[in-house]
Amino acid sequence: MISRLPLDEQLDALKSVLSRNEVLLEVLNRTARLGLPDWYLTAGCLFQTVWNVATDRHPTSGIKDYDVFYFDARDLSWAAEDAVIKAADDAFAGLPAEVEVRNEARVHLWYEQKFGAASAPYASTEAAIDSFAATTCCLGVRLERDGRWRVYAPHGLADVFNLVVRPNPVLAPREVYETKTARWRQQWPELTVLDWPSEPTTSTPASTGVSDDASCGVRGDP
Repeated sequence: MISRLPLDEQLDALKSVLSRNEVLLEVLNRTARLGLPDWYLTAGCLFQTVWNVATDRHPTSGIKDYDVFYFDARDLSWAAEDAVIKAADDAFAGLPAEVEVRNEARVHLWYEQKFGAASAPYASTEAAIDSFAATTCCLGVRLERDGRWRVYAPHGLADVFNLVVRPNPVLAPREVYETKTARWRQQWPELTVLDWPSEPTTSTPASTGVSDDASCGVRGDP
């Protein structure tokens, strides 16, 4: 049970498991050479590699793409991000996988038009990772200049190793979570998918006439 190991041993196990995905390792190495600020390889390609290894599938099975997030608030123009995307296309040429590179400092500029809800500007790549619809998705890895792996896992690694998918209702709506998990269940039927939490009942206290309400934004997910 890797999830019951001390955290440092879990991190070692994560690196060992992810290293079985040769495409993932190549994406890490090529991204490191791009020199992007505050970058992480994140989301599906990471936890789905773990799922594959845990269920005796090929490490790359069912992985749609490899998401690279970076954060550069110095120039929020589309032209600046597009230049990075084109450089990345050249860097990842020949890989048997799609690699998508996005500047998370720009998300608030296009998010509402695409998803129908406003997103506040992110302060970092880590903040963007925090907003995924499932806590299992909230995972990022990058290579530091000295070759060390930097792992961002705000919800820990236990659910990832235990094949548990847990909702993270901080921004994305229920339908995003349920659409994603339905697809994942088809590919990995061994998953335990936890239900989206029930919405709180709106109430109007007689003494104040003020109602309680809850709102959530929308975020794309791996």
